[in-house]
Amino acid sequence: MSEYIHKSHNVSVLLYHIVCPAKYRRIVISEEVDKTLKEVCEEISKRYEIQFLEIGTELAQFLL
Repeated sequence: MSEYIHKSHNVSVLLYHIVCPAKYRRIVISEEVDKTLKEVCEEISKRYEIQFLEIGTELAQFLL
């Protein structure tokens, strides 16, 4: 399902599922915001050595 993280003194796998729905399930995220969200997550991934399995909004889902 995911890859193990190998460090000098440990091996780990951390999986988080974070959901932030809009009020009343309205579609409030535009395509521009959707694209920016993906770019920000990719930068976080590089900086902190983490891996996103999936990034999605009500508009579309991005599989990484």
